[in-house]
Amino acid sequence: MLEMAEYLVTAATVIVLFGVATCFAAVTQRQGAKVETRSRALVAVGDGPAEAVAAGGGASPQRRSSLGWWATAFQIAAVVLLTAYIVVRMTYTGHGPFSNQHEFAIAFAWGILLVNLFFDVRYRIRLISLIVLLVTGGMLVYAMSLDTSVKPLIPALQNSLMLTLHVSFAVVAYGAACVSFGAAVLYLLQPSIRRVKLPRLEVLDDIGYRAAVITFPLLTIMIVLGSVWANTAWGRYWGWDPKETAALVTWLVYGAFLHVRVVRDWRGRKAAWMLVLGFITVLFAYFGNHIFGGLHSYA
Repeated sequence: MLEMAEYLVTAATVIVLFGVATCFAAVTQRQGAKVETRSRALVAVGDGPAEAVAAGGGASPQRRSSLGWWATAFQIAAVVLLTAYIVVRMTYTGHGPFSNQHEFAIAFAWGILLVNLFFDVRYRIRLISLIVLLVTGGMLVYAMSLDTSVKPLIPALQNSLMLTLHVSFAVVAYGAACVSFGAAVLYLLQPSIRRVKLPRLEVLDDIGYRAAVITFPLLTIMIVLGSVWANTAWGRYWGWDPKETAALVTWLVYGAFLHVRVVRDWRGRKAAWMLVLGFITVLFAYFGNHIFGGLHSYA
């Protein structure tokens, strides 16, 4: 059964890479179509050579639509496969597959895909999906490099309900943070990239904000549940463990972003940089305990 679970992860990784390629193709063909449209406009007013459009270099609307459909379909397939992995692994172990770095990396990738799928269907901005899928693919490749064996749960994790709830809120919050990161990166790149037409700044700003609105309350619930669980497992609600501290810093960054956005209507590049910083703190919260140790060094 464990072997089946790893096959599911491998298949999901391959499909995510197909999704990356499809998003890239959709973006480049869309840009090619825009170049052709501009060339035809020049010919129409007599300001450009007819040869500029003779070859018909842009992709047809039907083909661009097909590529977009496949980009979304690959994401759906990856979510289904990773959900199947979670079910299979949970069936085998008797608890949520969130007890070690391998399992949590896959859950992290699942959360990223799930949230991005929502924004992908709503906004259809393949460049954001391209960035998010690259992060997801990296996380899955990292997960596949780790030990996949099942070991007995340490005493602190022997609360299946709290383990499942705490980590579930974490992975969805981190997934939303990754989407806001993708939107923020495109916002910051907008002035310097000429060859590819990026989405309007207002749209990118809105996506970053909406994803952060998902991130912050879920982080809040994650921290509260973690504190309750810590009191049960270790006899204290808060101990400034490196992972606890990193989670608090992440919560403060997203809280500060939402505060200045709502109170001062903070937008633009400074707001985008805050979202980039927020995702950096997410990654530090995920990987930092392996550098600094602490009670969370198992995860």
